[in-house]
Amino acid sequence: MITYRDIEEAYPLIRGEIYHSPCVFTQSLSELTGSRVYLKLENLQMTGAFKERGALTKLLSLSAEERARGVIAASAGNHAQGVAFHATRLGIRSTILMPEHTPLNKVNATQKYGANVILYGRNYDEAYEEAILRQQRGKMVFINAFDDEKVMTGQGTIGLEINEDGIEPDAVLAPIGGGGLISGIAVAIKEKYPSCKLYGIQAKEAPAMKVSLDSGRIIPMKPSPTLADGIAVKSVGHLTFPVIQKYVDDIILVDEEEIAAAIMTLLEVEKTLVEGAGAAPLAALTYHDLPLKDKRTALILSGGNIDINILSRIIERGLIKDGRMTRLRIQLADTPGQLAVISDRIAKKQANVLEVYHNRSFMNAPLGKTFLDITLETRGRDHIHEIVHELKELGYTVEML
Repeated sequence: MITYRDIEEAYPLIRGEIYHSPCVFTQSLSELTGSRVYLKLENLQMTGAFKERGALTKLLSLSAEERARGVIAASAGNHAQGVAFHATRLGIRSTILMPEHTPLNKVNATQKYGANVILYGRNYDEAYEEAILRQQRGKMVFINAFDDEKVMTGQGTIGLEINEDGIEPDAVLAPIGGGGLISGIAVAIKEKYPSCKLYGIQAKEAPAMKVSLDSGRIIPMKPSPTLADGIAVKSVGHLTFPVIQKYVDDIILVDEEEIAAAIMTLLEVEKTLVEGAGAAPLAALTYHDLPLKDKRTALILSGGNIDINILSRIIERGLIKDGRMTRLRIQLADTPGQLAVISDRIAKKQANVLEVYHNRSFMNAPLGKTFLDITLETRGRDHIHEIVHELKELGYTVEML
């Protein structure tokens, strides 16, 4: 099992190449959640995530003979980029197995950092199995994404930085998948602040660690698709599991709507872009009744490598949920001037028209009638109801889509 001393010894080796990310107090999120919230901004690392800490620690531990053989890893994104970036910087050849449906931005970034990227399998587990086979055939060194003591030690340097910054946290919330991140942080924090509460935050769609801890043994579980793809693993680490059993106080499961809302909150309120796994700690603090009122609470924002298409959908759904965007279907007479009347009323209500779709043929409207689908930018649900009421008062049939 890794120790505090291991993490202390690793930190000087990597600190010149790893960004000491800020751990900043946020007044806005403190007011929102009732805790005294600090954000550990690991999304500001060179590769956009904490993973390069563990990757670099592992790479630096290799002998000259191991470096010459090259390294191989399996990853859907952040670990891949961390390994590729630092391996190239150290003059080590790297091969990364990524699932076939990995977002293009993550594939391109990994290739840009110098790795030989091979797309294989429908998911991480299939890519992982192929990486192991290739490692055995090619004699390369395999760098596990989480179940490796050097990797765990490197991730633990996040905890050392929190200690250095004098936060003295009452609680730390970190995303948890295979357990490499939280196991390292737990050792660093708990050895200095034994009373600090450690919460691992996991997606409901990928609850392997929660189920395993509740059962007292490692139980593999096939994850379902989740926004928090960075922590969606089938099985937790054999090395990380006993550390988590010893140090982590609880595992909180967050659902997809909570993760999406947390991404939106961080983007809009804090001007901070995070991926699903990085938003999971705020989702837990915001939507779950944790005993952290007025407590110094550090949230580990583990990474910011979110696919832009997913982000776009999250923003759109968030605006709809908040009533800042809506779509109305209006039945109106198929006569000249009707569109002008509706546009005038909407303008007087100070809503902004984003999209208009005027359909005569395919909506089964009564003869002499037509349907107008109109997408509006609004100020909230009360504003939407005002607009709907105004249109109904004019005699129009209005449906909120």
